[in-house]
Amino acid sequence: MSEQGSGTGTEDSVDRHIARWRGKVPFDVPTEEVITRIQLLAKHVQRAKERALSETGLQPFEFETLHRLASRGAPWRAAPSELAAELLLSPAGVTGRLDTLENSGLVRRLRAADDRRRVDVELTEEGRARWLAAMRLRGLAEVAMLEPFAPAETAALAALLKRMLLHVET
Repeated sequence: MSEQGSGTGTEDSVDRHIARWRGKVPFDVPTEEVITRIQLLAKHVQRAKERALSETGLQPFEFETLHRLASRGAPWRAAPSELAAELLLSPAGVTGRLDTLENSGLVRRLRAADDRRRVDVELTEEGRARWLAAMRLRGLAEVAMLEPFAPAETAALAALLKRMLLHVET
């Protein structure tokens, strides 16, 4: 068994990937180990998020829209145009989402008190409860992924990943 990368003496799927490709294509082993593990971990995170949404009965687009509203704090309200801009959707696209969410009782449309032409979208109690349930389940899945680490290791990993992200973002 390879001890590459993990330092635990246990072979993972990336160790097998490296062994399969070694000598067939040119690559830097440490770089391939890091990047491939990041890619696989991102897939695991995505699957955990999908399971959390499935358990709460939310579709990804529903969660994302509720998430944008919840990020505003009480009264969890925004104009449809603001949501469209944040979600990178056309006005028609956000209208379709809001229709679905309103029909499910997760949001409601309200006329603005100061300008009756303006409509705001607001999370309902049911919408907020479903969003919170999804957030809780997602959080549990994320914490479980970090279970192998001591708090100091988690902090060190966070710092290393931040340094890497800052490097590619600038």
